[in-house]
Amino acid sequence: MRFAIHGALASAVATLCSLTLLAQPGTAPPQTRSARDTHVKAEHLIAMRDGMRLHTAVYTPKVCPTGGAPILLQRTPYSASPYGPDTYPQVAGPSREFADEPWVVVYQDVRGRYLSEGEWEEVRPYVPGKTGTQVDESSDTYDTIDWLVKHVPCNNGRVGMWGISYPGFYALAALIDAHPALKAVSPQAPVTDYYLGDDSYHNGAFMLAHNFSFYVQFPPRGPQPQRPQRDTPFEYGTRDGYRFYLQAGSIAEMSRKYGLDKNPYWMQNHAHTSYDDFWKARSIWKHFRNVTPAVLVVGGWYDAEDLSGALRTYRALREQSPTTETHLVMGPWTHGGWARGDGAKTGEMAFGQATGVHYRTEIEHRFFARLLQGTTSAPLPSASIFETGANRWLSADTWPPRATARAYYFAADGTLSTTAPTTKEGRDEYVSDPANPVPLVGVEAIGMPRDYMASDQAFAAKRDDVLVYKSPVLTEDVTVRGPIGVDLHVSTSGTDSDFVVKVLDEAGPGDPQAGKQILVRGEPFRGKFRKSFETPVPFTPGVPDTIRFDLPDVAHTFRAGHRIVVHVQSSWLPLIDRNPQTFTDIPTATPEQFVKATQRVYRTSKVMLPVIGK
Repeated sequence: MRFAIHGALASAVATLCSLTLLAQPGTAPPQTRSARDTHVKAEHLIAMRDGMRLHTAVYTPKVCPTGGAPILLQRTPYSASPYGPDTYPQVAGPSREFADEPWVVVYQDVRGRYLSEGEWEEVRPYVPGKTGTQVDESSDTYDTIDWLVKHVPCNNGRVGMWGISYPGFYALAALIDAHPALKAVSPQAPVTDYYLGDDSYHNGAFMLAHNFSFYVQFPPRGPQPQRPQRDTPFEYGTRDGYRFYLQAGSIAEMSRKYGLDKNPYWMQNHAHTSYDDFWKARSIWKHFRNVTPAVLVVGGWYDAEDLSGALRTYRALREQSPTTETHLVMGPWTHGGWARGDGAKTGEMAFGQATGVHYRTEIEHRFFARLLQGTTSAPLPSASIFETGANRWLSADTWPPRATARAYYFAADGTLSTTAPTTKEGRDEYVSDPANPVPLVGVEAIGMPRDYMASDQAFAAKRDDVLVYKSPVLTEDVTVRGPIGVDLHVSTSGTDSDFVVKVLDEAGPGDPQAGKQILVRGEPFRGKFRKSFETPVPFTPGVPDTIRFDLPDVAHTFRAGHRIVVHVQSSWLPLIDRNPQTFTDIPTATPEQFVKATQRVYRTSKVMLPVIGK
């Protein structure tokens, strides 16, 4: 495709699916004044339709502009601190880029958290057709906005919302049955479906280290409102997270040992290991019809927590509310990395530009200013995408673009070939041992490093339980945009097994990254869910079967002189819990159920890269 240099981010896109280079970032505003200098704080208990009152901190500009200022609202389960009418945050609003302008900024403890009344529920399900005093997060948002526009001084009647991660879920809830005053919403790394690829499960495999580190610090509040208690960091007793999780035993043993069996939020993950009605009721992306506010969806290519949430949100909005103004931003960031720092580097990857500053000034601020302040800047493109490898911003009118699915087969002698095999009998095999799982990273780490998705995985290629396939040295760039398809033909001597597929970029001699295999995308698949995520089925030992799934989208260029590399393995500790390789309820698996298994991967297996161009 052809590329043309743009003078500004919001330049119009010429044709469907065409991609254009964007301007480079400017500089961040100087960090001078604090929220105390610019705003006046008030705290309120806002009554919901069922009588419960939610603690809400409101920061109103000291100097009110003619016509009033827009409201920016964040609803959070992580505390609307600091508490008290004379305590202020350093910055009020999404970033310092908003600090020197008049915005009414509002933070609210959601129902049942900290100083808000009521009972908190994990990813509270949406209730269609609510009547009377029935509530959900959509109605709580509606009632909050209704109170704010009627009672907060200096507001212009226009409201925006933003939130990262769990607050992103509450931003999504605001889109459903939205209040008329709500004009602009930015769900950022939103929790969209805990089971289908967000924080809890990836293709049926439990995200162990991330959830343990979260829930061990996230206990139930109790029935009465209370301020945050002083955090006591969890003591792992070691710097070797791999060894910690290996020695912790099964999920049930770990839960008892560390008191998590008393935490209902942690335990519900293990009571619902398939995509059952519990998870389906919390799949908020199924309710995005007739959305009226404009939406800016934000995600990071290296977001180890909610990469899928951003991509799923954008696709669901485009499908269910095609007339809604919807934008997608995907940059080279870890979870929430766009909101802080310059964004010039992640893990092993350097980008040669301040991608975070560019986002905050040229995308986020312009989105809210146009829709809430009425500035005359042009709308953003539907999709603003940073392409790693080539290190350039692109704009598009849809995502993913049209691409050619190019198959790369797992050929003999560890080669990755674009030529289909002539026989179905060829195969490679390895022995997977739950007592010696493949580590997540090649360095000592306590759990899930934030930047593991941009890590060097060359260490794993040296193990006997990891299959490695390499393409020939590329003679020209290969640009990949969209989801990567995986088609595995496998058998196992066990009755259940995980298969982890990693796609990596290996630089050639003379490159600063020579010898490294940098992760581009990698995901596990729990084999017993190969037929459906609702109903697990065992493998028949030794009988070949098929596993098909997608790795989440990428926008990456493998440069000439590099190789495309694929790893296949059956464990990835402590990212995911260990599969005992026996068909059973994994959280309660007994020690004797953890067995070695011989895994066979047949030559007909392949990955399908969405290649742009010839």
